[in-house]
Amino acid sequence: MRQLLILRHGKSSWDDPKLEDFDRPLAPRGLKTAPLMGRELSRRGWLPDLALVSPALRTRDSWRLVSQELPKHVRAEFVEELYEAAPGAILARVRQAKATSLIVIGHNPGLQNFALRLAGAGSDESVFKKIEAKFPTMALARFTVKGDWANLDFGSARLTHFVRPKDLG
Repeated sequence: MRQLLILRHGKSSWDDPKLEDFDRPLAPRGLKTAPLMGRELSRRGWLPDLALVSPALRTRDSWRLVSQELPKHVRAEFVEELYEAAPGAILARVRQAKATSLIVIGHNPGLQNFALRLAGAGSDESVFKKIEAKFPTMALARFTVKGDWANLDFGSARLTHFVRPKDLG
């Protein structure tokens, strides 16, 4: 059984209107919630073998802060195609993964739509409804996947959990 974690970046700053979207840093709230999510991943034992990360500044910084809280080093690949990616592009990249447990860090609306389309038989309906309502910054969806990543398709994964920063207390 494989594990797929889908993590939206932390809250980003809009303080400098001259910055390109790609270069926006994390806001103070993002700097606070990213380590919290890293500790939660560790606490639950949801440890990835590989991180696929959008190269935007806010996603790179989110991953850096999350990964510092994990008990082991996790190899990260910064993937251009994940920046503001549509669900099909995210799926295509996940299918190429070489890991048992994978985390994807990216952006909305692509991540939310990817999660909704990925959820298939056996998914927790209450968790699905939470994602459908809103996939806030630094929220994490967890799926279990049977078979190889290469065979992953929409509707083929089991959605098991959705953790939002407000759930962490």
